[in-house]
Amino acid sequence: MNKPIFGSLGQNIQKLRMSKGLSLSQLAQDAGLAKSNLSRIEQGEGNPTLETIWRLAVQLGVPFGDLVATVESPLGENGVQVRLIDQGGDNPRVDVYWMSCAPNTIKQSEPHIAGTTETITLISGELLAGENNDLHHLSIGKAHTFAADVPHSYQTDDSWATLMVVITYVKNDSAIQTGVKQDNTKQDVSL
Repeated sequence: MNKPIFGSLGQNIQKLRMSKGLSLSQLAQDAGLAKSNLSRIEQGEGNPTLETIWRLAVQLGVPFGDLVATVESPLGENGVQVRLIDQGGDNPRVDVYWMSCAPNTIKQSEPHIAGTTETITLISGELLAGENNDLHHLSIGKAHTFAADVPHSYQTDDSWATLMVVITYVKNDSAIQTGVKQDNTKQDVSL
């Protein structure tokens, strides 16, 4: 990835951190990062993994899409590509992603915000997915919904898998508020 991509991500993180009244030290500690690493990420100089971005989203109490909404180029690693298709603005909040996984990929995901669920629909290939202790085999056209606030994973066989991922955040009395301006343009993101 290039510096403009990381710059946009860093600005989003910094804006949300400050809007929540968190110091750089506090967010770094809560997310299990070195303060210097978080500082570099916010300055657009770091090279965060997707799991690091997810941990920051969880600690900030915002959907992953809020951190990457203004990122205009793919973020990706280890054979997994994701494109943010749309971000909902209702309560509950629903975000939709297109995801592609390379052959023989195992993608472990850390828990998302409490109450979050994922519904995946397989478009091509074959996939094992779900909560780590309850993986489901999906074939083309099949869907599976599972709790995403626990460790979960995606596993491919010898072929590519393409899927739609719908992330639904828990409905609450006060809708998820963010400091990042949302637009409804399609963005590429990799998990």
